[in-house]
Amino acid sequence: MTDAVDRAVKAPRLARWAQHEDLNFLLTNRVPRLALTRLMGRISRIESPWFTRAAIALWRLFTELDLSEAKVQRFSSIQACFTRELRPGARVVDTRPEILASPCDAIVGACGRVERGAVFQAKGMPYTTAELFGPTQDTRVFEGGTYVTLRLTSAMYHRFHAPHDLTVEHVTYLSGDTWNVNPIALARIERLFCRNERAVLRARLAITGHEIALVPVAAVLVASMRFHFLDRVPYPRQRGAAETPCRAPHAKGQEMGWFEHGSTILVFTPPGFALADDVAPGAHLKMGQALLRLQIS
Repeated sequence: MTDAVDRAVKAPRLARWAQHEDLNFLLTNRVPRLALTRLMGRISRIESPWFTRAAIALWRLFTELDLSEAKVQRFSSIQACFTRELRPGARVVDTRPEILASPCDAIVGACGRVERGAVFQAKGMPYTTAELFGPTQDTRVFEGGTYVTLRLTSAMYHRFHAPHDLTVEHVTYLSGDTWNVNPIALARIERLFCRNERAVLRARLAITGHEIALVPVAAVLVASMRFHFLDRVPYPRQRGAAETPCRAPHAKGQEMGWFEHGSTILVFTPPGFALADDVAPGAHLKMGQALLRLQIS
């Protein structure tokens, strides 16, 4: 059996083993999450060709990691692989003016309407927009609007982009825990997104003036996110909110930032938007594909 075929056979077997619900939950949550995340951050920055090659080979045993679209094929560190750029033309952005494009490669999770300030992370697991956005933010503009949960797996492209021509007007950073955000944890831990480290990006669409929000959520091994339009993420020393007013215009499809592993982005729109065709829980999207559609009366 060739090495390539051998890897193809082993990877699904190991992935199925790692996905056993009780074992997965134990290994990714019943551990010292914050300490492990800080340790992973240090390890991922080690610049060593042999160590990086060995780590990527191990990574491939547990995931369907595909680097064929990467701009470069050799990486100085695991972090460089996590945050890889794609070659030009690897993603096509839907340019129709009524379409909000997916800001990232993702698997669609819970999605639907915001009703009485409540949304869902999984069936039977509600949380409120007020708690997610933090005590300083007014979320009434999204009442009756639409939300979509976009989950990035560890093997996916980890950069995120503007879903439309817009201006980011405010960033609220909320410190927190680093629970895993996979479906197994979402079905077990109440209000998980509201517990984890996250950033709330309030933005305004250039053409219509509608306000939207993007909420990148950190997770175990990945409590680090970066934004091109900020010099740094304003991490507060204590739990709470750190506010950063800004005025950062972006063109549709323009890169906004990245996760240093994989996690989740929640998208919120006010009334007047609906899910695009084929957007439903379990759907796989590429950055730039239609995510939401402005309903024109």
